[in-house]
Amino acid sequence: MIARTHAAVVEAASRSTAVLPMRLATVYLDDTRVASMLEARSAELHRLISWLEGHVELGVKVYADPAAAASEQPGPQQPDSASQRPGQAYLRRRQAQRRGRQDAYRAAGAAASQIAEHLTRLASSRVSHRPQQGELASGAGENIANDAYLVPVRSEAEFRAAVVQANGEVPGVRIEVTGPWVPYSFVGAVTTERQGRT
Repeated sequence: MIARTHAAVVEAASRSTAVLPMRLATVYLDDTRVASMLEARSAELHRLISWLEGHVELGVKVYADPAAAASEQPGPQQPDSASQRPGQAYLRRRQAQRRGRQDAYRAAGAAASQIAEHLTRLASSRVSHRPQQGELASGAGENIANDAYLVPVRSEAEFRAAVVQANGEVPGVRIEVTGPWVPYSFVGAVTTERQGRT
């Protein structure tokens, strides 16, 4: 509940001005200490706000789905089953599946690098996060790239169009864009450098 309220306040403020969102657990014991921190770090915080102004954070996630890749490609021709010894057909199928998985992950890695190179030209900055798993990774496949981009508002439509165009180009690779978000990924290291009980 507190986390949602914190996020909602930051989101509401971001609709009318550039914000420097601090993590939820940033604690100052009273207003005097907040004022002291703001005064001490005034130049640094002004530089950050100037940099972030007119930007949004967009997330780009790349997923590899070997099963989808296999369903979109014709399977390898198998030798006549009558000429195979018992177990040979099974081993051949397993080898083909393993090669298919490896090929799908290689293709997804190449697609992730290619889209990152293209999108970086449209953004002011990029941060790579750990790939997401479980409930955080939506849809089919395995999340192999999870990047955040600081994108000028004027370039947002072009950025999204580039992701849409890249999506579906490689069998078994899915690319999704999320956001716009408040730019947590681009202020975290600076705003938490001296965070805590001051």
